[in-house]
Amino acid sequence: MSANRHLGRIVALQTLYEEDFRRECEDKAAKLKEVLARNIERYRETIDDKQFIERLVKGVSDHQQAIDDIIRPVAPEWPIEQIARVDRIILRIGVYELIFAEDVPPKVAINEAVELAKAFGGDNSSKFVNGVLGTVLRNKEQKTKNKKQKSQKSKSK
Repeated sequence: MSANRHLGRIVALQTLYEEDFRRECEDKAAKLKEVLARNIERYRETIDDKQFIERLVKGVSDHQQAIDDIIRPVAPEWPIEQIARVDRIILRIGVYELIFAEDVPPKVAINEAVELAKAFGGDNSSKFVNGVLGTVLRNKEQKTKNKKQKSQKSKSK
């Protein structure tokens, strides 16, 4: 299952990368669903869980603005537009899985993103991705802790 999900993340990365590139080039013919279908078809013999890939791609695409808003303050010296495209897409996948996907353990989301960065990014990509996603996870955990504390305070009053 996990090896298959790893391949699924690679297919999602390829799909989102192509979509991002074509959008930047103002390619009006680019359709995310068509790119996704083509990429899934390419790997149909080795993919068991195409719904995972579809959910991942759709989730990242649907939540892209919110995801970018999460990344910006965590990497303020790197405007989102200046982050290398592959690193930006990997971060979006990682943040999506950390914040919006409830079926992926946080450590798995970070580890998978780091592995994608090692395979497809530059020399320092994996460290950058690990640092950004680690901070996103800590921020999420702190918000959860604060909410619990507020809830306990209101119950005790």
